[in-house]
Amino acid sequence: MERRLTTPRAAAVAGILFAILYTTSQVLIRLALPENSADSGAWLADQSGSIVTALSLVPFAGIAFLWFIGVVRDRLGSHEDRLFATVFLGSGLLYLCMVFVAAALAGGLMASYAANPELLSNPITFYSRSVMGQITNIYGLRMAGVFMTSLATMFLRTGVMPRWVALVTYVLALLLLLSINLSVWLTLVFPAWVFMISLLILIANYRQREKLEEKPTPTASK
Repeated sequence: MERRLTTPRAAAVAGILFAILYTTSQVLIRLALPENSADSGAWLADQSGSIVTALSLVPFAGIAFLWFIGVVRDRLGSHEDRLFATVFLGSGLLYLCMVFVAAALAGGLMASYAANPELLSNPITFYSRSVMGQITNIYGLRMAGVFMTSLATMFLRTGVMPRWVALVTYVLALLLLLSINLSVWLTLVFPAWVFMISLLILIANYRQREKLEEKPTPTASK
């Protein structure tokens, strides 16, 4: 006999785990970085521990984000539109790749400092921080906006989420796509949105389980 492989209910926690891990990582990095982007790099001596901790959280956040994508696809089920699902999946994977690349660049900067602090001259430090900033705050946020837009469209078409969720998603996605003067804290909009979607999925699963438990069992006829 064949059985359909169902997504475990605990997998819906993956989005919440991603939001917590990624937000913690970003906050630690933002607090450690000096305001002056042309700083010589001497701040690494005092803040290296915080940055190493933040970078160690990124791989686990990425794994949780992959599970979140799977949970959302399972929620859509057979209603998944191929066009928007392709954009949704592609933009999500691109976003995750950019997060990993930015973290790898930061890890390389830390490894260079550990090998020889004198290697971190002003141009090298400034260039590394500029590249990481471009990847995270420009390209990564744009892909996150595309991810949210495609998913909001599928929410409206399938009705698997309340209409207000799709509308809020559109607004936040446009904020990420069209913002010119990007704040470094704007990167936290996306994990906050993932947290909201995951929480709604958990609530929906819990209510569905309650309905199944309350459904009366048929009695055998005499």
